[in-house]
Amino acid sequence: MSLVKRTDRLPFLFDDFFNTDWLGGTSNVRRVGFNTPAVNVRETDNDFTLELATPGLTREDFNIELDNDVLTISSETKYEEETKNNEDRYTRKEFNYRKFKRSFSLPDTVDVNAVDASYRDGVLLVTLPKKEEAKIQPKRLIEIS
Repeated sequence: MSLVKRTDRLPFLFDDFFNTDWLGGTSNVRRVGFNTPAVNVRETDNDFTLELATPGLTREDFNIELDNDVLTISSETKYEEETKNNEDRYTRKEFNYRKFKRSFSLPDTVDVNAVDASYRDGVLLVTLPKKEEAKIQPKRLIEIS
Protein backbone atom coordinates (compact mmCIF):
# COMPACT_ATOMS: atom_id res chain seq x y z
CA MET A 1 0.00 0.00 0.00
CA SER A 2 1.31 3.48 -0.74
CA LEU A 3 0.89 6.93 0.73
CA VAL A 4 -2.21 8.74 -0.56
CA LYS A 5 -2.25 12.51 -1.03
CA ARG A 6 -5.45 14.20 0.13
CA THR A 7 -6.57 17.41 -1.54
CA ASP A 8 -9.38 19.86 -0.99
CA ARG A 9 -10.65 20.01 -4.56
CA LEU A 10 -13.12 22.87 -4.20
CA PRO A 11 -10.64 25.76 -4.66
CA PHE A 12 -9.01 23.92 -7.56
CA LEU A 13 -12.36 23.39 -9.33
CA PHE A 14 -12.51 27.11 -10.05
CA ASP A 15 -8.89 27.09 -11.20
CA ASP A 16 -9.55 24.08 -13.40
CA PHE A 17 -12.44 25.87 -15.06
CA PHE A 18 -10.69 29.19 -15.67
CA ASN A 19 -7.20 27.86 -16.46
CA THR A 20 -8.13 24.99 -18.78
CA ASP A 21 -7.55 25.55 -22.48
CA TRP A 22 -10.95 24.44 -23.75
CA LEU A 23 -9.73 24.45 -27.38
CA GLY A 24 -7.47 21.44 -26.84
CA GLY A 25 -4.10 23.09 -26.26
CA THR A 26 -1.91 22.79 -23.23
CA SER A 27 -1.75 25.10 -20.27
CA ASN A 28 1.49 25.92 -18.44
CA VAL A 29 -0.33 26.89 -15.27
CA ARG A 30 0.98 24.89 -12.33
CA ARG A 31 -0.69 24.85 -8.93
CA VAL A 32 2.15 23.21 -7.00
CA GLY A 33 4.98 25.60 -6.18
CA PHE A 34 3.07 28.89 -6.07
CA ASN A 35 1.52 28.57 -2.63
CA THR A 36 1.79 24.84 -2.11
CA PRO A 37 5.29 23.35 -1.92
CA ALA A 38 6.29 20.44 -4.11
CA VAL A 39 6.54 17.09 -2.31
CA ASN A 40 8.70 14.07 -3.08
CA VAL A 41 7.46 10.77 -1.64
CA ARG A 42 9.99 7.97 -1.42
CA GLU A 43 9.48 4.42 -0.15
CA THR A 44 12.27 2.12 1.01
CA ASP A 45 12.14 -1.27 2.69
CA ASN A 46 12.15 0.40 6.12
CA ASP A 47 10.20 3.65 5.74
CA PHE A 48 8.44 6.32 3.72
CA THR A 49 10.08 9.72 3.35
CA LEU A 50 8.35 13.00 2.50
CA GLU A 51 10.50 15.88 1.25
CA LEU A 52 8.85 19.30 0.99
CA ALA A 53 10.66 22.12 -0.82
CA THR A 54 10.06 25.12 1.46
CA PRO A 55 12.85 27.69 1.06
CA GLY A 56 12.70 30.80 3.19
CA LEU A 57 10.84 29.19 6.08
CA THR A 58 12.11 28.18 9.50
CA ARG A 59 11.26 25.08 11.51
CA GLU A 60 9.04 27.19 13.78
CA ASP A 61 6.83 28.06 10.79
CA PHE A 62 5.59 24.47 10.39
CA ASN A 63 2.76 22.63 12.08
CA ILE A 64 2.73 18.84 11.64
CA GLU A 65 -0.30 16.93 12.93
CA LEU A 66 -1.22 13.26 12.90
CA ASP A 67 -4.90 12.44 13.38
CA ASN A 68 -6.59 9.12 12.52
CA ASP A 69 -3.81 8.06 10.12
CA VAL A 70 -3.91 11.40 8.29
CA LEU A 71 -0.67 13.40 8.35
CA THR A 72 -1.21 17.14 7.84
CA ILE A 73 1.66 19.55 7.23
CA SER A 74 0.81 23.24 7.28
CA SER A 75 2.49 26.61 7.56
CA GLU A 76 1.44 30.22 7.88
CA THR A 77 3.88 33.13 7.73
CA LYS A 78 3.42 36.88 7.69
CA TYR A 79 6.08 39.42 6.84
CA GLU A 80 5.75 43.20 6.83
CA GLU A 81 8.31 45.88 6.01
CA GLU A 82 7.79 49.63 6.18
CA THR A 83 10.11 52.30 4.80
CA LYS A 84 9.60 55.99 5.53
CA ASN A 85 11.47 59.04 4.34
CA ASN A 86 10.20 62.35 5.69
CA GLU A 87 12.50 64.49 3.52
CA ASP A 88 11.09 63.18 0.25
CA ARG A 89 7.64 62.56 1.78
CA TYR A 90 7.10 58.98 0.79
CA THR A 91 6.08 55.87 2.59
CA ARG A 92 6.37 52.36 1.31
CA LYS A 93 4.84 49.42 3.10
CA GLU A 94 5.17 45.92 1.73
CA PHE A 95 3.75 42.76 3.22
CA ASN A 96 3.83 39.10 2.35
CA TYR A 97 1.43 36.42 3.48
CA ARG A 98 2.09 32.76 2.79
CA LYS A 99 -0.03 29.80 3.83
CA PHE A 100 -0.25 26.16 2.76
CA LYS A 101 -1.67 22.87 3.96
CA ARG A 102 -0.94 19.37 2.65
CA SER A 103 -2.53 16.16 3.92
CA PHE A 104 -1.55 12.54 3.37
CA SER A 105 -3.47 9.37 4.24
CA LEU A 106 -1.03 6.97 5.86
CA PRO A 107 -1.17 3.24 5.16
CA ASP A 108 -1.59 0.78 8.01
CA THR A 109 2.06 -0.23 7.65
CA VAL A 110 3.36 3.07 9.12
CA ASP A 111 4.42 3.13 12.78
CA VAL A 112 2.64 6.36 13.77
CA ASN A 113 4.43 6.50 17.13
CA ALA A 114 7.86 6.85 15.50
CA VAL A 115 7.25 9.63 12.95
CA ASP A 116 10.17 12.07 12.81
CA ALA A 117 10.69 15.44 11.09
CA SER A 118 13.69 17.67 10.42
CA TYR A 119 14.31 20.89 8.49
CA ARG A 120 17.54 21.79 6.75
CA ASP A 121 18.56 23.92 3.75
CA GLY A 122 14.97 24.75 2.76
CA VAL A 123 13.77 21.13 2.79
CA LEU A 124 11.37 19.69 5.36
CA LEU A 125 12.05 15.97 5.72
CA VAL A 126 9.38 13.79 7.36
CA THR A 127 10.31 10.16 8.01
CA LEU A 128 7.50 7.62 8.43
CA PRO A 129 9.00 4.31 9.61
CA LYS A 130 7.23 1.08 8.77
CA LYS A 131 6.08 -1.37 11.42
CA GLU A 132 8.37 -4.36 11.91
CA GLU A 133 5.78 -6.79 10.54
CA ALA A 134 5.42 -4.69 7.38
CA LYS A 135 9.14 -4.68 6.54
CA ILE A 136 10.40 -7.08 3.95
CA GLN A 137 11.82 -10.09 5.74
CA PRO A 138 15.00 -11.72 4.49
CA LYS A 139 14.73 -15.01 2.69
CA ARG A 140 15.22 -18.03 4.94
CA LEU A 141 15.49 -21.73 4.45
CA ILE A 142 12.86 -23.91 6.10
CA GLU A 143 13.86 -27.41 7.03
CA ILE A 144 11.47 -30.26 6.47
CA SER A 145 11.05 -32.57 9.46
